[in-house]
Amino acid sequence: MARVNHKLVMQRLNEKRSKITDRQFFSSRILAGHFEDIAAAQTRRYNYNRRIHVNLYWKARSGEVASTDNQYIRINCGNKLVTKVRGRENRYQIVCGLFAHELGHVLYTDFLAGQTHHNYLARYHWYPVPPDLKKPEDAKNEKAFWEYVKADPRNLEMIQLISHYISNVLEDGYIENQMLLNFPGTLGYGLETLRAANFEDVPTVTQLIESEESEGMHIFESILQIMLSYAKYGEIKYGDEPLGDERIQTVFSLIHEIDSALLSHSGKKRLEIVNTILVRCWGYIEDFSEMCKQRQDEAATSGENTELVELLKNILGSMAGTSEICEGSTAPVTDSSSEEESASATAEMREKTHDDAEQTTGSEPENENPQTESENGNSASGSGEQQVSSGASANPGKQGVSENETGRMPHRQSEHISVPTGGTVERNESYEREQYDGAAADIERILDKMAEKAACEELENERIRELNDVAQNISYGDIHSGVSIQINRIASVDEELIEQYQQISGPLLTISRQLQRSLTKQLQEHRRGGKQTGLLMGRRLDTHTLYRNDGKVFYKNSLPNEIPELTVGLLLDESGSMHSCDRCTYARASAIILYDFCQSLEIPVMVYGHSTSYKGVEMYSYAEFDGFDNDDKYRMMDIGARGSNRDGAALRFVAEQLSKRPEAVKILILVSDGQPADDGYYGTEAEEDLRGIKHEYQRKGIIFVAAAIGDDKENIERIYGDSFLDITDLNQLPTKLTAVVKRHIRV
Repeated sequence: MARVNHKLVMQRLNEKRSKITDRQFFSSRILAGHFEDIAAAQTRRYNYNRRIHVNLYWKARSGEVASTDNQYIRINCGNKLVTKVRGRENRYQIVCGLFAHELGHVLYTDFLAGQTHHNYLARYHWYPVPPDLKKPEDAKNEKAFWEYVKADPRNLEMIQLISHYISNVLEDGYIENQMLLNFPGTLGYGLETLRAANFEDVPTVTQLIESEESEGMHIFESILQIMLSYAKYGEIKYGDEPLGDERIQTVFSLIHEIDSALLSHSGKKRLEIVNTILVRCWGYIEDFSEMCKQRQDEAATSGENTELVELLKNILGSMAGTSEICEGSTAPVTDSSSEEESASATAEMREKTHDDAEQTTGSEPENENPQTESENGNSASGSGEQQVSSGASANPGKQGVSENETGRMPHRQSEHISVPTGGTVERNESYEREQYDGAAADIERILDKMAEKAACEELENERIRELNDVAQNISYGDIHSGVSIQINRIASVDEELIEQYQQISGPLLTISRQLQRSLTKQLQEHRRGGKQTGLLMGRRLDTHTLYRNDGKVFYKNSLPNEIPELTVGLLLDESGSMHSCDRCTYARASAIILYDFCQSLEIPVMVYGHSTSYKGVEMYSYAEFDGFDNDDKYRMMDIGARGSNRDGAALRFVAEQLSKRPEAVKILILVSDGQPADDGYYGTEAEEDLRGIKHEYQRKGIIFVAAAIGDDKENIERIYGDSFLDITDLNQLPTKLTAVVKRHIRV
């Protein structure tokens, strides 16, 4: 079998491990695979059949943090949210938290409903239901909303984008709540760590107002940030602002709706709340939309072609703790819970915020006015007592919220300033310590894998150079004079080859196990010794078999013994004609089966392919006798039909490699669909070259087997004579090749 040189790998591993940077670590495919495995393990209980793919990258100057479309999770590990934290373990926890957040969207966000909501707005309809219009002002806002949307296609685009961000705010709160409740281990701990870091970045209301005055930030941006703070963390960082500030009051007026969105398992319910927010905050939203359009026009005047989506992303994408939900078209996985509402991980903090709201709003009875239908088929409130809805005025400027409202307490100057806190799920110290150690162990394990991969890649590159040196020092004969020989080998196997192998290998490995079954027990007994029964002759009589009529009643005790050493080399024709009749597919499958067969029986095996290009003979090393990794089985997925075939040079190279092996029995198997055909290498001269190579290396103890799988069987038989193996049925190729090997295993 291919023996991995662990000692050499370990020497290189220690050298490579200390040189791995954070950028290399956090953007590695190995770490991404680690998260993919976590996702697979955690989602198994939901019978989630699709594997989640994770893409980790490093863009230090990009504002991108993380996103998902329900199939791929993308995390920018170079974002300042990660890099501002010192220490690899702490950064790992942040990235783990980002992954947990996006996995929460995969599990709990109704992408299908979100896309439907987007499409309904384009047709000037509410989805799933019209908003709850409790006040007469709501009805006026709803009418103004649809008039604005219909007036200009850009207006519709802006509203669709804004509704997406509002929905994202509610979804962020809901999915993090669910993740904290349902995954208290590694994912939950990482999410808590992320939440603590995010909450530190949440600006106070005072800071938001300062940004409005100094940087031109719109008041709606402040409202949305405050809404996000409450939805995710259950509290608002007031700063020096009184509770009666219109931004705070706008969120307070929606606090029960937000609670309903956070606690409901229904994505449609949250979209209903989005509709309500669009109407209640219409004055702010309209003014914000006009501001964005104006900025786009100014950019166009200066020669910049800025899309609204990019503009809005730049404006709202900077909100602390947000991630982007990309477009998708799938419903959430089935939740095992049948309850309409769930418990809350932020209940304690939200209760405190409710107390703050009660200080200024008091109790607000619901409006009992009947609702009527508007002209476009959407609901609108009937006339009634006029009230001013906080945050819903057509004038988005500052206002005294409580002055015109009844049943409200007067504004009070609050001394309360929220202190940045971490997650909202309590945990004991031993639990935190356990998770911290777990993170350290994860990092060590991943670092080892990365270092091993880097070491193996370096060793493989050295091997490729050595193989090419060997190839140049072989005398191929006059017929190959001036022809270059190039050895190609994949130094580091990528994910695509692994996935391809996993897709097709199951049935092939089953065939291999079936072919091994008859030999495995015999080989084991021969190696460890034991009692051999059923003999016709011998010195010892087996009294338990005297009933037999065939005379096989003797036995002997066998001493432990070694199987005569055997090695196998497989050379595949990869000429263009191998495309025909799926010959290349069968050849690849046979190589995988034969390789696994030999590996399982501890038989050293080498697999090569050959073709030609304008450079000369191209040799492809798929499996070597001595390996540095265990990826040769994946390398064989690269077997394919390429150029022409100059068999003699390829055959001599592989035969030369086999001749250096110490094993007593050496088998060289050729798989081809035709006679040689290359520039200056065909016909009688080429055939004589092949016969000469066969006879030369037969004298060196190599057994030749030429498996013909095409229509050119007669020519191949003429060339190789008694070494010819006719494969008329391609389905029989794996069985016949392994049968060749089995014949030379003498037990």
